[in-house]
Amino acid sequence: MSDGPPTMGVEEEFLLVNPRTGHVSPCAEPVLARYRHHGPLPDGVAATRELRLTQIETVTGVCTTAGELRHQLTAARRVLAGAAAAEDCALLATGTPVGPGPAAPPPASTGRYAEIDAAYGAVVADYEACGCHVHVGVPDPDTAVAVVNHLGRWLPTLLALSANSPFDRGRDTGYDSWRMVLQSRFPGSGVAPYLRGHAEYRRAIETLVDCGALVDPDQTFWLARPSGRFPTVEFRVADTALTVDHAVLQALVSRALVQRALADLAEGREATPLSPQVAAAAVWTAARHGLGGQLVDAEAETRRPAWTLVDELLTHVREPLEDSGDLAEVQKLVEAVRTGGTGAAQQRAVADHETAAAVRWLTAATVPAAHGTLLTG
Repeated sequence: MSDGPPTMGVEEEFLLVNPRTGHVSPCAEPVLARYRHHGPLPDGVAATRELRLTQIETVTGVCTTAGELRHQLTAARRVLAGAAAAEDCALLATGTPVGPGPAAPPPASTGRYAEIDAAYGAVVADYEACGCHVHVGVPDPDTAVAVVNHLGRWLPTLLALSANSPFDRGRDTGYDSWRMVLQSRFPGSGVAPYLRGHAEYRRAIETLVDCGALVDPDQTFWLARPSGRFPTVEFRVADTALTVDHAVLQALVSRALVQRALADLAEGREATPLSPQVAAAAVWTAARHGLGGQLVDAEAETRRPAWTLVDELLTHVREPLEDSGDLAEVQKLVEAVRTGGTGAAQQRAVADHETAAAVRWLTAATVPAAHGTLLTG
C-alpha cells in the first residue's frame, strides 16, 4: 500500500477453440509452451493453464495506473493470440463456449485439479466458464474482510456490466451471463456472508472444508473475497471481458469501490448486512437480464432499472475516481457500454441465430487492434 490509490491487477480467462468449427480445443499446454516466443511481455505478466485444457489464463503484474494496466492486458492478449494461432486454435474472450459441439473431456489431472474433479463430479466435468478477476490492494487481512462486507450491494451491478456469456455450445441460453448460472451450482456461490474480521472469515472457510463443500482453504466460490495468496481483495464476479476496455472498466470501478469502502471504514461507517436470499436474487437477475432490464437492489430489497443502478454505482465511487484521476476514463467506458452494449448484447447482435458468426467475430474482437484497443468490440 502507498499514499496513492491502491494497486490493482487482473486475471483474464479465455477459451481456446478450433477456428474452423468453433468447438473448444484442448490446446492449452502447447500454447503455453510457445507463448513466450511470440513477443516480449511486460514485467510481471504471465500465462497459466486453468481447470480445463480448453482454457488459458493471463495474469498482469501489480499496476498503479489505468495506462499501465491497459498496456499489460493488451500485450498479454496479443502474445497469447499469436501463440494460439501457431497451434491452429483461436483465443476467445467469452464466458462460456459459443459454438456447438461437445465439451472437451476432462484431462487425466493430478494434484489439486484432480481433487476438484473428484469432489464435484458432473458439476465440474463440463465446466469451461471463464471470468475476469480483479485484485485490489488492501492494508491487512481484517481490513480485507471489512471491505468485502461493503461490496455486496454493488457486485450484481458489476456482473451486469460485464455480462458476456449468452451462449452455451450453440444455443442461446436466454441469459446474459450463463457463466454465473454455471458457477451458482457450486456450494456457497454468490455474495459472501457478513463476517467480522479475518479470524471469523478463516473459521467460515475451514467449516466449509470440514463439511466437504470446498477442496481446501484456498477455494471459495464467493464473488468477492480476501485473496488467499496476495494482500488484496479479489473480485470474482465479472465474466471474461470482451475487450481490454471492458476489463479496464471492471478494474477501475472495482478499485474505486475498495477506495470508497476504505474511506467509509476510516470514518466509522460499517456495511449494512444483506439478506442472503435477496442478494442471491440480485445476482440471478443480473445474470438473467444484464443491463437490459430491471435488477435487484439488494440493500433496498426492490427491483430497479439496471442503468439506474449503474448510475448510482458511479455516484457512489465518484470521489475515489476523481482522486485517482480515472473519472473521465470510466465515464467514457461506461458510455461506450451504454451505446454499444455489453459483450452479451454484442454477441447476440452478431450471431443473429448463427453462433458460427459469433465465433468468427469474437476471434477478431478479443485481440486489440494494432492502433489501440477497441472500445466496444
